[in-house]
Amino acid sequence: MAILYNEAYKPHDPAFERAWLKLKPGAALGIANMHRAAFEEVKQGRDFAQRRWQDLPDDRDLAIEAMTWYLHDLAVRLPAHWDAPYTKTDLLALGYNAGPGNMLSIARGEHVGGQARSYVDQLHENWAKSKEALAP
Repeated sequence: MAILYNEAYKPHDPAFERAWLKLKPGAALGIANMHRAAFEEVKQGRDFAQRRWQDLPDDRDLAIEAMTWYLHDLAVRLPAHWDAPYTKTDLLALGYNAGPGNMLSIARGEHVGGQARSYVDQLHENWAKSKEALAP
């Protein structure tokens, strides 16, 4: 949920996103801001394998399911131990934001840039809001 809040920096209106695609064909779509390559990768062998990336703006459930499976797949790629001073959740968020290669580099202890550090800081700021949103 905190990652969804991190990704809420732009309007998630289906019409706006389709219009934005005309200007920026590589834009991320849906409430989880998923890029086409990530969606195409994560849908393989899943119950939404026949769905299209372009469906994400109109289907919040699909966007959340794809994001959840992508985070699952990132977790499988993490080594059992890492040198970085980040939690598993931090690394998964960094992987979601910057891709699996960058996540693994950071796990190996490589320097985190300002944008990635800001993403993790924002993630931590969103914990309380996330807990509240998910409370029964």
